Amino acid sequence: MTTRAIDYSPAVFSSNWGSTFQLGIKRLIDLLGAGGLLILLSPLLLFLATAVKFSSPGGVFYRWRIAGLRGRPVLSYKFRSMVSNADDLKSQLEAANEMIGPAFKMTNDPRVTEAGRWMRRYSLDELPQLYSVLKGDMSLVGPRPPLQSEFERFTEFQKQKLAVKPGITCLWQVSGRHRVRDYDDWVRLDLEYIRRWSLSLDFEILLRTVREVVRGSGK
Repeated sequence: MTTRAIDYSPAVFSSNWGSTFQLGIKRLIDLLGAGGLLILLSPLLLFLATAVKFSSPGGVFYRWRIAGLRGRPVLSYKFRSMVSNADDLKSQLEAANEMIGPAFKMTNDPRVTEAGRWMRRYSLDELPQLYSVLKGDMSLVGPRPPLQSEFERFTEFQKQKLAVKPGITCLWQVSGRHRVRDYDDWVRLDLEYIRRWSLSLDFEILLRTVREVVRGSGK
């Protein structure tokens, strides 16, 4: 697949993006954080894989085809939280989409399995993405990556969020994500992150993410 040329010039970057030292520290945090969590949480990962396998027919992992830095196609993984043919059923649910824009969000999505509903509440289905962080395709913190199918429908404004490496968690996820109904508002939060980025902001987002996970605010 050929990545389209994109003009990212309108995005306003924090001066910290120009610091090789700070970017190196960010990458080191990604490596230590992702690697440490994969080792520490290995018993939980095994339990979740078993729960997914026995909760519904299909594989353990969902192959998450996303657009990464500058729109580059990336294959990442999540624990499967929906029925195995969820992507085929999506077109039948478009009328129930609660998000304005290219993304699909639906409360009480009928495709979600019982195990998936519990995993999503605590964002446990996201844990396999730590492998993508180790590979360098994603960061612990950064704009949330879109599906490739969503990226194909992006406006020029929305494409700006891909000016930096995407992340597992972001400002959107810790800023009342379920109240955001317009995708452009989501993009504005991502652009705010790009404009304000610093190592301290990443630490703040990570701490707020832990709080949201413990609260079980996912859906």
